[in-house]
Amino acid sequence: MTATDITDTTDTTSTFTALASTGIELPIDMLERFRSRAGVLDRTNSYFHDDLAELRSIGYLAAAVPVEFGGWGLDLAQLAASQRRLAQYAPATALATSMHAYWIGTAVELERAGDSSLRWMFDAALQGDVFAAGHAETGNDIPVLLSTCQAERVEGGYRLTGRKQFGSNGPVWRWLGAHAIDVAAPGGPQIVHAFVDRDSEGVTVVETWDTLGMRPTQSHDTILDGVFVPDARIGRVVPAGDENDLFLVGLAMWPLSLMAAVYLGIADRALEVAVAGAKRKTSMAIPRGAYAYNPFVQHQVAEMYLELDAASATLEQFVSDWVAGVDHGDAWATKVYSMKWRAVEAAKRVVDIALDVSGGAGMFAGNELERLYRDVRCGGFHPGNDALTHELVGKAVIGILAEQPRW
Repeated sequence: MTATDITDTTDTTSTFTALASTGIELPIDMLERFRSRAGVLDRTNSYFHDDLAELRSIGYLAAAVPVEFGGWGLDLAQLAASQRRLAQYAPATALATSMHAYWIGTAVELERAGDSSLRWMFDAALQGDVFAAGHAETGNDIPVLLSTCQAERVEGGYRLTGRKQFGSNGPVWRWLGAHAIDVAAPGGPQIVHAFVDRDSEGVTVVETWDTLGMRPTQSHDTILDGVFVPDARIGRVVPAGDENDLFLVGLAMWPLSLMAAVYLGIADRALEVAVAGAKRKTSMAIPRGAYAYNPFVQHQVAEMYLELDAASATLEQFVSDWVAGVDHGDAWATKVYSMKWRAVEAAKRVVDIALDVSGGAGMFAGNELERLYRDVRCGGFHPGNDALTHELVGKAVIGILAEQPRW
């Protein structure tokens, strides 16, 4: 099968099945087109509409949907590998599509456990609907488990009021997976996990995204002003602070794994660019000409590889264990934050060294390494950030993670 076979196919279902059965990757010519657009999108602070159209055309928005429901059937390990490769060409495209894909992955986890309550998401992904994450909030550093957004129980559903940040796919999302707190719930505060239809009354997307990096994600704010969400689009209602529901487990395993893969993909590309530059760049003071023969440059390249090798092994073991159903018990929570933190820190280190290897050229706007340097910085702002990761891991190892108050 060739790239032409994929993009020219009109029978979408058969396309999904063929891709899943052959294990074919995103076509290289498509990825090269993404790379050719990435710099312009960054400079103009624009969304990746053309990339999205191409990904839709081959059904990639349904990559995680099980084959029996018409999707590609990629498991977490396979999708992480695919997203890592995509990030080597277009980091922002990879990150924003990961923010969509983890919702489908969460629905997959429930489906495999015999819970079909989110099966509607498979159909939405198959028809090309984009999901976005409505978790980030000012004043809340415990995402998902607590919320500054208010939920009010009304007949037939809930009304949500609040402001969400970092909503990737801001210009195009159809469904916003958002959570809010119902402080008046019987038995104590409840966290309501809802899927907000963009066309609902009271939804306003505010164009706030003018940032250091990952600019084409266009992760705008969303204001929810008494937005009604029917019961059919309520994913879960759980006690505030309770993280044991499978829905919430999916909201940790899938997004953190895919984010880790994206940032390692950036590091993959930085190493590739740095090596090519070291072979091309010359100095009159080096008898053999190329910087590649400078022992310190060789040391720097080795450092990059060593960082990537260790972080890659951590991610790959994690997702492989999850897919295989390895029983890590309570240690899963520690491992998922450790894995994501390690991937991001390694990626930042690799890109930093790559910029050193490249020299002054990397300082100029429009240089790919300059963009990768800015994009990789964003990894530390996703859950769990450096502070939360160290808090959770430290408490878990000591054995006081579940204790309250927090401090």
